[in-house]
Amino acid sequence: MKKFVSGMLAAAMALSLAACSSSGSSSAADDSSSAATTEESSTAESTGIPIHLGGIGPLTGDNAAYGIAVSNGAELAVNEINAAAGTEVFTLDFQDDESDSEKAVNAFNTLLDGGMQILVGPVTSNPSISVAAECVSENIFMLTPSASSVDVVTAGEGNAFQMCFTDPNQGLTAADYIADNSLGTAIGIIYDSSDAYSTGIYTAFAEEASARGLNVVATSTFTSDNNTDLSTQVQQCQQAGADLVFLPIYYQQASQVLIAANNIGYAPTFFGCDGMDGILGIDGFDTSLANDLMLLCPFSAYGEDETTTTFVSAYEAAYGETPNQFAADAYDCVYAIYQCVEDGTITADMSASDMCDALKSAFTSMSFSGTTGENQTWAADGTISKEPKVYQVQDGAYVLVGSEE
Repeated sequence: MKKFVSGMLAAAMALSLAACSSSGSSSAADDSSSAATTEESSTAESTGIPIHLGGIGPLTGDNAAYGIAVSNGAELAVNEINAAAGTEVFTLDFQDDESDSEKAVNAFNTLLDGGMQILVGPVTSNPSISVAAECVSENIFMLTPSASSVDVVTAGEGNAFQMCFTDPNQGLTAADYIADNSLGTAIGIIYDSSDAYSTGIYTAFAEEASARGLNVVATSTFTSDNNTDLSTQVQQCQQAGADLVFLPIYYQQASQVLIAANNIGYAPTFFGCDGMDGILGIDGFDTSLANDLMLLCPFSAYGEDETTTTFVSAYEAAYGETPNQFAADAYDCVYAIYQCVEDGTITADMSASDMCDALKSAFTSMSFSGTTGENQTWAADGTISKEPKVYQVQDGAYVLVGSEE
C-alpha cells in the first residue's frame, strides 16, 4: 500500500506536466509561456479533466453481493487516488447488469455514450464474454476484476484483461495441491454444469486429477434452476465414499452443500476456489459448518501484512463491512490502471481507442503489486500470473495454510 500512496502525489505532478507539454511552450525560461502553462494547468485541475472509468456488474439480483463488492472496491480506489492527487484523476460510473449478458451489453452502450474511456468489469463470466466482444468493436480496454473464464479473454481478442485467476488455472492448481499434500484418497466433485465459471474449473481439475492419479469416485452436477437443495449431490458423494469433496462453485451454493452434509453427519474435507470467498458473510448461515473448509483465493481480509490491513481498514470505514476477494480485485484494477497514469502511459486527453492501445502494451510489459498479490504480470492474451494461496476457515476466519501466524 505504501507504493500506492507514495505515488499519488507524483501522479498529480505528472498530470500537470502533461498539461504543460500540450500547451505548445518551447522554452521554460519564457515568462509569458510559463504563465500560460501555469494557467492551463490550474484550469485543468479545476475542471477535472478526469479519465472516465466505467464499471458493470450485478448490483441487484442473485449475484448482487459480487457486484456491490466490486463497485465498492473500485470506488474506494478512485476516491483515494483523487484525494491524494488533489484533483479528479478518475471518475467512475458503475452500471447494474443483474448478471445478465444482454443487460451487460446495454450497460456497456450506456457507458460508451457517457464518455467511458476504460472499462473495469464486468463481474461475472457470461456477461463479460458478451461485453468483451463489444470492447473489440469499439477498441475499449477492459479489465475485469473477477470474470475468470478463458472465454472472456478469447472474446476480447487482446482487449480484455483479467485481474483474477483463469478457471483452468484454478482447477489445475487445486488438483495439484490436493495431490501434493495427499488431502484425499477418494475425491467427490459437485459443480454447476450451467455455469461457465464452475464448468471451466471442473474441466481443468478433472483432467489434472486424472494425470496426477487422484481417485475421483463421484461427480455430481446441478444447474441454476435447481441449486437451492443440494442434498442429493451430497448423498452421492457420501455413498461413493469420498473423503474430500471439491466444490468449484459460488459460496451461496456451497453453503447449501455444507448444510446438507451436516444434516446427514457427513464430514469430508471440503475444498473450493475463489468463488467460495464470502461464505462467512451469508445472513443466517451457521459459519461453524464452514470450519476446516479449504479454498484457493488470492486475498484474505484477515491477512496481517500492511497492504491488506490498510485496505481492509479503509474499506470497513467506508462501507461498514469486511471486504472480500471481489472488492480487493476491483481495488487492484483501478490501481493497476493508475500505475499507467503515474508512468505517463495514458493521459486524460487521449481518446479511448488510444488509451486501449497504450494499456495493452503497458500491461503486457509491467509488473503490479497490490492487495491480491505481489509482482503480478499479464500475458498478451490478457490472462494474469500471480501466486496462488490456500486458506482454511478456522473459528470464523480465513487462515493462510502454512502461515505461522
